[in-house]
Amino acid sequence: METFGERIALIEDNGESITYAKLREKGQELYGKINRRCLVFVLASNSIGSVVGYCSFLENRVVPVMLGRGTDRELIGSLINIYSPSYLWVPSADADSFKDFAPVYSDCGYTLLKTDLPAEYGLYDELALLLTTSGSTGSPKFVRQSYRNIKANTGSIIEYLKIGENERPITTLPMNYTYGLSIINTHLYVGATVLLTDRTLMQKEFWKFLKEQNATSFGGVPYTYEMLDKLRFYRMELPSLRTMTQAGGKLTPELHAKFAEYAANSNRSFVVMYGQCEATARMGYLPAHKAVEKKGSMGIAIPGGEFSLIDASGNKIVTPYTPGELVYRGENVTLGYAECSADLAKGDERHGVLETGDMAQFDEDGYYYIVGRKKRFLKIYGNRVNLDETDRLIKGKFNIDAACAGIDDHMFIFLTDEAMSDAVKDYITATTKLNPAAFRTVIIPEIPRNDSGKTKYSELEKYYDI
Repeated sequence: METFGERIALIEDNGESITYAKLREKGQELYGKINRRCLVFVLASNSIGSVVGYCSFLENRVVPVMLGRGTDRELIGSLINIYSPSYLWVPSADADSFKDFAPVYSDCGYTLLKTDLPAEYGLYDELALLLTTSGSTGSPKFVRQSYRNIKANTGSIIEYLKIGENERPITTLPMNYTYGLSIINTHLYVGATVLLTDRTLMQKEFWKFLKEQNATSFGGVPYTYEMLDKLRFYRMELPSLRTMTQAGGKLTPELHAKFAEYAANSNRSFVVMYGQCEATARMGYLPAHKAVEKKGSMGIAIPGGEFSLIDASGNKIVTPYTPGELVYRGENVTLGYAECSADLAKGDERHGVLETGDMAQFDEDGYYYIVGRKKRFLKIYGNRVNLDETDRLIKGKFNIDAACAGIDDHMFIFLTDEAMSDAVKDYITATTKLNPAAFRTVIIPEIPRNDSGKTKYSELEKYYDI
């Protein structure tokens, strides 16, 4: 960061800004209060204080655990008990929520809290960062990312998106989400200016900030583009906008075509991408010049990566249009998961190979298309929600029979007790921190099961009403 000196690194929607030199200076001052390698929980927001902490910890080999500022306090308390972080870096306005811990430093609207908890575990030398899997839904599971993972994926993304120092991306995603964090990583790496806001596309302040600061790009999940479509985005006057990226789930072919054609007709780039937190961020991308021709495709492997398909027996598929499980190889494949503090000492368990759990096929030109999922999870507004886990959560909380199923952005919660409908929906909404519009309860006489007692989810599809 010191290379970029007085260039502006970050601008907040309240008008505050910070140079690269000052960003590093403040980061070093923060690290001086810690002065050792340890674990720190970060309650992240799209703000200067949040980015100062993240950059400081990464640069000084302190391991940040990135959690959203809005994360349920009960869940945070549970995670603190499990992982025993040495410090918390939280918005100063939220510091009173953690009265058991002593404030030792404050700057940029954030406060460092010292926990004095005994850390009876080691940290693997290459462990850089912990991010929640989008499918963890309230469980203590994190993805363990290494310094090598972050550097490799950052370099690949910069290469295929041709990111340079004159870019001005605006945040549309939280920085504790792997996609949102990758946008910050890649642009700070090249000396660009990141426009920070927690405003949503539905707020006029977002568009005012975008226009005033001449944003050149933004990223979004399928839900983002659904909202843009409803907002008649195509009619907006946005002369500075050059690039739109999409990941976090599959767009409908129709919506893909709409944005690809809009981009082509307005001399912009629309880049569909494919990734998972387990691969740091990105694994595949569809080059902008192929966006119209290959609509519905998630593209090809990123620079330095490799895709293949395997059948049910593990054999490699070599014939186009033959579905199989998508396997990715690359330096950005993460170390593995952590479910308790002892796991933080583990080394590389994946060795550069990730079986994605997605079913895909490739065409005669080698472009890949996702056709389904091997495991039971949905992408809801870009967040991966594990349906087996939500089943367990509901049954554990309410001691009732339940089954969760659905399609991306629409989860159906099947119950046999109508009196529990509102309570269950409110619980799942609160637990996942996702828009309640994504969840619907359906009351049925009984949950269908086979002879061994396993739920027959295919029989629930007839109840889907989108």
